[in-house]
Amino acid sequence: MVLDLDRTTVRQARTLARKVGRPIVRLAKAHTTVSVERATLRLAGLSGADAEGTPWVNRLLDAVRADVDLGHGVALPVWDALLREESEDLLTLAQKAAAGSVRFRLPEGRDATRAAAASRRAVGAGIKAIDKRRTERERLVRRIGDAPRQPWIYLIVATGDIYEDIPQAQAAAREGADVIAVIRSTGQSLLDYVPEGATREGYAGTYATQENFKLMRAALDETSRELGRYVRLTNYASGLCMPEIAALAGLERLDMMLNDSMYGILFRDINPVRTFVDQRFSRQVHARAGIIINTGEDNYLTTADAVEAAHTVTVSQLLNEYFAKEAGLEDWQLGLGHAFEIDPAVPESFRLELAHALLARELFPKAPLKWMPPTRHMTGDVFRGYLLDGFFNLAGALTGQGILLVGMMTEAVVTPWLSDRDLALQNVRYVLDAAGGLREDFRPAPDGLIATRARQVLGESVDLLTRMADDGLLDAIADGTFGLMRRPADGGRGLDGVARKSAAYLNPATQILENER
Repeated sequence: MVLDLDRTTVRQARTLARKVGRPIVRLAKAHTTVSVERATLRLAGLSGADAEGTPWVNRLLDAVRADVDLGHGVALPVWDALLREESEDLLTLAQKAAAGSVRFRLPEGRDATRAAAASRRAVGAGIKAIDKRRTERERLVRRIGDAPRQPWIYLIVATGDIYEDIPQAQAAAREGADVIAVIRSTGQSLLDYVPEGATREGYAGTYATQENFKLMRAALDETSRELGRYVRLTNYASGLCMPEIAALAGLERLDMMLNDSMYGILFRDINPVRTFVDQRFSRQVHARAGIIINTGEDNYLTTADAVEAAHTVTVSQLLNEYFAKEAGLEDWQLGLGHAFEIDPAVPESFRLELAHALLARELFPKAPLKWMPPTRHMTGDVFRGYLLDGFFNLAGALTGQGILLVGMMTEAVVTPWLSDRDLALQNVRYVLDAAGGLREDFRPAPDGLIATRARQVLGESVDLLTRMADDGLLDAIADGTFGLMRRPADGGRGLDGVARKSAAYLNPATQILENER
């Protein structure tokens, strides 16, 4: 600890974050969504899609919802139908339901007890499969070896074609990448279904599907054995299908998932209530699967000024920490996000970046922080961009960031060429190797600009949290507090897929994930 932050102020910030977050947790506990219920069906083993590409989980849930209120959950009506021998298995039941030949009811008494027990056995098998994949990861890391140091070098590969992504990802790992991120096709977060199968078309990314997860995981396992170090895989658990993608990630042994508490609300206009309900369930799955989450505070600084809005990043990090730990995640799973986005023309910009990065590092000393490269102020001048990325890499080394996303000199200008990626990896390797253990020698002056700025941002964060504790997080989001985006609680996509839980509500996945923590 080199900033000597006031411990009382730090405790106050966390206390306020809990006060702001608790009403959201109560809200999430009181509601369910179509995606939470579909994720439950996926954990029970239902997969595949009809001839039109609509997943069977969507077909089955829609049929149940037509007969039984969503607030009762999907488990009791579905397993009651199975026990009544409407069908021999989930897939056949979904097919019959889609054809309109099955009717669903909310069972009572002994029928409800039997349906609850049957659903718990089926969903429990899926959660045991996730447990097995977590154990498998731990065994592979021990057997193959891990990345030799942090920060882990994190690089994006996403052509739109999973079969093109695979050789590029393997080449990136051979060039030094520790984490491969397959970002999703633009717009997938707005789809209220998860596509099926291996996909070969995507815009600015590749579709997140179970088959794509499986193919890339197998390819990176092969490369991990070749290199003698375990290469991690990440994707996105956000958008309207956040819980389902989290479940699929656990089943296919992904290692990290983008999973921010507010990103979908702010930048995809997804309803806040839908997002917070889905987020809590997805983080419970991530906790069980041993997946590291990455949060998206860096996005705030692409729309708001990185100096003026620095405290909103800290506030969001504190809230993400609270929501994550409430859902069962541990410190080592909190890849809290922030970014190197101050305008280079601002005097002392590098010192200010160091102040913000050190503040995050010292507020969350056990978390593998995810440090994002400059994008907003990339101009197309590749020489300037390469230099900025070098400064970014140096800031990451000096401040002990855990996950360093590789910046490319054409970032946010054009889709980077493969040669851009190779040069970017050379840049980060040179800086990290040259800096070595420089962090242990870096001690900002106690009353210098860096320490003073960090204390200022922390103080502004406490002030904002104090106001939010009175007004509420939903009002703060509606007022444009984060990223200058105004998102009212009753607006946005997906609200029609939210339901308040009834007294008869049952979800075996939630029961297992919460009771076995």
